[in-house]
Amino acid sequence: MSNRQRKALLKVIILGDSGVGKTSLMNQYVNKRFSNQYKATIGADFLTKDIMIDDRLVTMQIWDTAGQERFQSLGVAFYRGADCCVLVYDVTNSNSFKSLDTWRDEFLIQASPRDPENFPFVLLGNKIDSEANRAVSSKRAQSWCQSKNDMPYYEVSAKEAINVEEAFQAIARNALQRDSQDVHDFPEFPDQIRLNETRPHREDSGCNC
Repeated sequence: MSNRQRKALLKVIILGDSGVGKTSLMNQYVNKRFSNQYKATIGADFLTKDIMIDDRLVTMQIWDTAGQERFQSLGVAFYRGADCCVLVYDVTNSNSFKSLDTWRDEFLIQASPRDPENFPFVLLGNKIDSEANRAVSSKRAQSWCQSKNDMPYYEVSAKEAINVEEAFQAIARNALQRDSQDVHDFPEFPDQIRLNETRPHREDSGCNC
């Protein structure tokens, strides 16, 4: 099976303040569902979705993490091995936008990627269905992204399913593009492990000491 045909696994981490819509975005993308009932994420949870990117089958493993500070110490266990980090803020909540630097810096510290300067981040501004209550302008968000190595930016609505599909497609492409520039091959699902593999016989040196 060629590398292009083999299924690759992408680990995607979603970060942002509590209540910005991280769980809703993940559920809208994977399950096409939205609930108005808010339930805080405890620790972390993940969903998977198979998608095709340029004729390649990719499984996205999307990790939804708790936004409450008391759970941030769990970060190192969940962040390691991530292929892309999605930062989410609420366009109607300026404080959630101001927290983005903290979330980004914390991820880089905890995840310790090989090339932190070029690690793929994507910014999502959620809740554009509440445009009348907007507190963060598109221009302000775009300016922040430009200062962070031209981070891709999408304005989305988990409630109305606006730009959610497009945003996650871009997230997958960014992670795969990063890999194509990497020295190592992209992590594939492992082939079957051979437990009965024969090992070369070690010759006796004849020394009795």
